[in-house]
Amino acid sequence: MKRTTSIENIFRPLSSTSLQSALTNEVQIADILEWVLQQVGRSEVWQTSFSISEEFLRRLYFITKDDKASAIHLVLDFKATNKTLSLWTFIEQVITTTHLADNHSKVLLVQSEKGDKVCIITSQNLTRGNRNESYIITTDGTVFDKFLDEIKSLIKNHSVPLSDILGQKLQQ
Repeated sequence: MKRTTSIENIFRPLSSTSLQSALTNEVQIADILEWVLQQVGRSEVWQTSFSISEEFLRRLYFITKDDKASAIHLVLDFKATNKTLSLWTFIEQVITTTHLADNHSKVLLVQSEKGDKVCIITSQNLTRGNRNESYIITTDGTVFDKFLDEIKSLIKNHSVPLSDILGQKLQQ
């Protein structure tokens, strides 16, 4: 689906509000990530999702190629392992760390090198679809910090690095 509406018609600049939301099929989470990075500058990114698509990875590729992200960390669901493994080579070129866990959350955290913190909670997987998706965007540092702590705990205590799973598949 090609975006037909300017993102500025859906969301206000981050500097003008600390909390905003939308239910729409007119933007994708990749559009929102690019829009956030335009406002806050080079950032470290954490994303959780059930699954990821090749099309979304292409968008992340250009974000990293343009040096808009210093690192991208990804947590996907174990149930999407086969699809994820089919994208492994591309993922390794684009994503700094990738982990698999029992995960259905869809959270995007962006922390700029200047210290800006943006948290996006969405219903959208890291895929492209033609469905209405929900988005809540906040620049509240407390919300960001809580989600980051929880994502780091999920990674440390309940996940497996994608490279470990690939190694097991190759040994079989």
